[in-house]
Amino acid sequence: MRTNPDVPALIGMRPDGLPVVRAGLMPLADSAPLIVASLLGFDVRHGIRLRLSRESSWAALRDRLLRGELDVAQLLYGMAYGVHMGIGGARADMAVLMTLNRNGQGISLSRQLSDAGVSDLDALRRWVLRGERRLTFAHTFPTGTHAMWLYYWMASAGIDPLEDVRTIVVPPPAMVANTRDGRMDGFSVGEPWNTQGIAERVSVHAAASQDVWPDHPEKVLGATAAFVDAQPERSRAAVAAVLEACRWLDASAANRLLAAQAIVAHGWIDAPIDHIAERMTGLYRDGRGRRWTDRNCVAFHGDGDVNFPWLSDGMWFLTQHVRWGLLAGHPDYLAVAGAVNRIDLYRDAAAQAQVPVPAGTLRTSTLIDGTRWDGSDPAAYADAFAIRAPARRRSAA
Repeated sequence: MRTNPDVPALIGMRPDGLPVVRAGLMPLADSAPLIVASLLGFDVRHGIRLRLSRESSWAALRDRLLRGELDVAQLLYGMAYGVHMGIGGARADMAVLMTLNRNGQGISLSRQLSDAGVSDLDALRRWVLRGERRLTFAHTFPTGTHAMWLYYWMASAGIDPLEDVRTIVVPPPAMVANTRDGRMDGFSVGEPWNTQGIAERVSVHAAASQDVWPDHPEKVLGATAAFVDAQPERSRAAVAAVLEACRWLDASAANRLLAAQAIVAHGWIDAPIDHIAERMTGLYRDGRGRRWTDRNCVAFHGDGDVNFPWLSDGMWFLTQHVRWGLLAGHPDYLAVAGAVNRIDLYRDAAAQAQVPVPAGTLRTSTLIDGTRWDGSDPAAYADAFAIRAPARRRSAA
């Protein structure tokens, strides 16, 4: 695919004197809202200048945010809550300012495993039951979204992801190389790395994250609470600018294609344009000859419904942190979500960007195993899963 000659038109002159907001991101297709907000000048429209920084791993991004070297960042939803709860590292009060996207992640299996007859969840369950070899799977961060999609997907078929397989943490751009080298049998990651694995005949598609939870929350625009409290105007302006970028991305497939071209042209992701554009525009292939259009592909705006920081979305990640032993006991789910998700600031920014806001703060979803999540009784929800961390693991977390 050739780069569109209009891509340079996405770059505008930056007036001097505007306050800078330092924003971290990972080399993933769903970093597009931050990149577009900067390239199209939505940041300048709202009185700030976004200074973007590509990070090497989620852990490195987290550490730079906590050290104050970044002001805001693209974060895995569950990662923001994990830092807030002090899971696995330094604890800091966090703020989720908005959701950047829904859907669009993937679970891949190695080509070697596929050639052995394991190319879907049922076949994976049969392999695990036979106990021939303990498989290794990678995700991107212990409390993050990709770990939760992988665990939930496996558990829905009766596979215990803590006991029946081995899991490791690998940065997104390293997934394909590590699979090629035989270090792991599958991975859960964002795009374009699932697509790249298929294109290089290293892996095959096993599931999309929207198969696990249709319209699930994914990345967020996050910050430390200290930054938001000290700089509410800059925080609000950043949200308004990114909201406009999300609206632009959802306006047409042509806009998404142009964004994919710009992301590559400006070096934000080291991958061919096709690998980014395919799933951003809903085109899927499984590496075994099947191609389709997924109408529930990545969404960036949805007339504001995607971007609203629903309290039930944040609470869901807490339920899974309890389920998998990352939290020792039940927190005050609603109180934590109310503190982290800055709904009042979001509403002000949405009004500034002329984006509608829902009346409520909870939404209802049905996941792959048929369970219904509405945020009404999170403790009972977390305790109802048959496959979960044993009590000794939870008490030691």
